[in-house]
Amino acid sequence: MTQVRTVDGRVAGRRGQATRTRLLECLAEMLTTTAYRDVTVIDVARLAGTSPATFYQYFPDIQAAVLELAGDVLRDAAALRDLVADRSWSGRSGSAAAGQLVDGFLNFWRDHDAILRVLDLAAAEGDRRFSRIRMKLLNIVVTAVAEAITELQRTGKVDGDVLPTATAGVLVTMLSACAAHTKAFESWSVKEADLRAALTRLVAWGVTGKKPVAA
Repeated sequence: MTQVRTVDGRVAGRRGQATRTRLLECLAEMLTTTAYRDVTVIDVARLAGTSPATFYQYFPDIQAAVLELAGDVLRDAAALRDLVADRSWSGRSGSAAAGQLVDGFLNFWRDHDAILRVLDLAAAEGDRRFSRIRMKLLNIVVTAVAEAITELQRTGKVDGDVLPTATAGVLVTMLSACAAHTKAFESWSVKEADLRAALTRLVAWGVTGKKPVAA
């Protein structure tokens, strides 16, 4: 178990670390059903079977605890890079790589929906702590996609006037926006499979500069 400290700087023992973990788990659970601004320390502590005083031993406020959860999501996002890096983006391989990126990205967003919604909200409200985490998360994918485009340019498969980072930023922003608003597609009677197919086509086209090759 990773060593952690209390708010006053003391090293938490095994029991204390377990309590801290339990508090974070309960907070994450609450965020799936309760609006971020409505979550209180009292409610989290009650769900965890402990007291608000215990909560404050480990976190100065709810925002600090949410930032801990967001940090965990950021670490998990490192796996998204593997969906882009060291893959062939030529011909049918490009379409397959795009499909794997889209599937992985949408699944990641669904699995971490509650925390990612808080990140979006707090970032939009100007909280730089949350903005930095959100940008780091997206940059993981933007950097990998930009590198894939650059490699295709190096081998002459993508025109030299294509701007890799700008193109990657547009594609990743598109993915994040669609992933965060899947209910809108449901209201338009767009099936999830059709959404994934449309995104795959656009990502493949955006990275390779060519119409995707059918599998």
